[in-house]
Amino acid sequence: MSRAGSRNGRPAWPAGSPPARSASSRTAGTSLCPAWARSAPNEPTSKLLARVQAGTARILSATVRHERGRWFVSLQVETAREITRVTRPDSAVGIDLGVKHLAVLADSSGEIRYEPNPKHLDGALKLLRFHDRRTGQKPSKRWEKANAERNRIHHRVANLRTDALHKLTTRVRAEYGTVVVEDLNVAGMLRNKRLARRVADAGFGEIRRQLTYKGRRNACRTIVANRWYPSSKTCSNCGATKAKLPLHVRVFDCDECPLVMDRDENAARNLVALAAACTTGTGVAGDQGGASLPHQRQTETRDRPQAEALTFW
Repeated sequence: MSRAGSRNGRPAWPAGSPPARSASSRTAGTSLCPAWARSAPNEPTSKLLARVQAGTARILSATVRHERGRWFVSLQVETAREITRVTRPDSAVGIDLGVKHLAVLADSSGEIRYEPNPKHLDGALKLLRFHDRRTGQKPSKRWEKANAERNRIHHRVANLRTDALHKLTTRVRAEYGTVVVEDLNVAGMLRNKRLARRVADAGFGEIRRQLTYKGRRNACRTIVANRWYPSSKTCSNCGATKAKLPLHVRVFDCDECPLVMDRDENAARNLVALAAACTTGTGVAGDQGGASLPHQRQTETRDRPQAEALTFW
């Protein structure tokens, strides 16, 4: 029957056990799902309650989700949010994402920072392989117990990854007024069997998504470099571009000048230089008012022509 009991049909949940799926969710107005309001949430909701009682916030809907043996509720809230001023609004930073280091940051003042890759999934692989013993037979009690433990490990890895990415992006957005990132072909990277697991564990797409919406929330700029912009193959000192730079070569050695440095650091320096180049033109890819990139030579790589490198968000 329906929630009101007025018509026949499959019972709506949560009223008992959820459907036998790994993740299920239902979204409704707050008047239709009062059960979550009577339960004790694991995270404190005192600040939200104070805003609702003061009339400065309004709950629009609630989404109840059952995932890996746990219940979650997500609240959509309408409230006024003040703009948070960043520490260095006139500074820019270029972020080069990778597997060896999660991110290499080069700012407009010349400071270089390396963010280590925590590799949460690699640390849990031994336990996952122990509990991931699948057969084609009917699941036994021992298999169900091992499967529940495997789901718990996956849930912990996902939480660790989310926490690390939020801390990184919040720290960057609280400091710099302009952030330059690359438009990475993550789907293409996942087709590489040697790197697929580490690329998926790093969360490149999630980092860009968080940097974008947190920048809008702080009224800051996010510049996305074109996917074909050769940030790793271009010398950050003289602007010469290599025709080829294989992925296993981790050190950039310029053929035109004596520059020798880590390829990720060189790419980050090129990305932060785009922030200065976007001061002319409209800031849209392909419409830069004829401005060339800083120190960029006109002889580009022979395997693919370079496209204009800027997109605003």
